Amino acid sequence: MTTSVPANTSWRFARATAPAVRVLAGRRWFPAWAVVHHRGRVSGRALSVPVAVTPTPDGFVINLPWGAHTNWVRNVVTAGGCTIRWKGVEHRFDGPRIVDAVAARPYYSRFAWTIARKLFPADAWLVLHRVGTIVR
Repeated sequence: MTTSVPANTSWRFARATAPAVRVLAGRRWFPAWAVVHHRGRVSGRALSVPVAVTPTPDGFVINLPWGAHTNWVRNVVTAGGCTIRWKGVEHRFDGPRIVDAVAARPYYSRFAWTIARKLFPADAWLVLHRVGTIVR
């Protein structure tokens, strides 16, 4: 199996910030970062990945700088949903759909779109619909 380095340079920023993001993602005071909990479509293992999220009125939009074909995105789409820990609370999501820049743009303010496109240039976004909150 071979791995490829993304064509853009956002992977350098992601690698440099990964340790801090892993610790802070999903916590109450860090609303820009969340943790996606999903199940491996082949292994069946419970997996998680920290991501930058943009809240929408009924869910989230997640920028996909490495494309829609990463394993975690394929797992979420195949399963038809996932659980996301955001602001210290677990939320259930369904209806994952991959959209392009034209469909994703209305979810962002002008400033947020500029920052997202500069730091994490992408050609795909994942839109998720919130089903409910898991109280524990």
